[in-house]
Amino acid sequence: MYWYHTQVLNGLISMPAHLNLPSFDWDAPVSLGSLLNDVMVIQQFPTELAKVISIIKEEQWSMSYREGGWSLRQIVHHLADAHLNAYVRTKHILTQDQDLIQPYDENAWSETPDAQFHHEASYLIMLGLHQKWSLLLLEALKDPATHLAKTMVHPETGRAISLSDLIRLYAWHGEHHLAQMKFAISQS
Repeated sequence: MYWYHTQVLNGLISMPAHLNLPSFDWDAPVSLGSLLNDVMVIQQFPTELAKVISIIKEEQWSMSYREGGWSLRQIVHHLADAHLNAYVRTKHILTQDQDLIQPYDENAWSETPDAQFHHEASYLIMLGLHQKWSLLLLEALKDPATHLAKTMVHPETGRAISLSDLIRLYAWHGEHHLAQMKFAISQS
């Protein structure tokens, strides 16, 4: 995981208060109802992203929400990359309890040539991915005793991440980046 995200998630870096970004709480109480809500957030994410994308003017795509942060274009591509990885991690958790997460350098990925491509390809990936991923998660929630306690270990943090954590984390992740994008747009 990219250093910055890891630091934010572990509470070592806080986001500037004026950004009013949602924070993630690893220790928040979890219920089946709250997980169902988070799966619906994941399922609806492409719709929410489309609303934000629809108001971005061509000249705004290179803007960032903070100095040194990713551009709006890079954020959209990052979301596709990160959520593809999360989907694969979901499959690993369901089939290989206690597997190590394969980390990737999000910052390096944001600098690959495709991070400068038009945002549409990444959006279309997320459109189909989130449909399939949310249906898989809903199926897993039908048997919570079997699936929700399964974990993967993140080698950079040593944290065991359960399927519950993964669901909550990626519901948060999408909202977190949508808030960054909205803030950047509001500043132009």
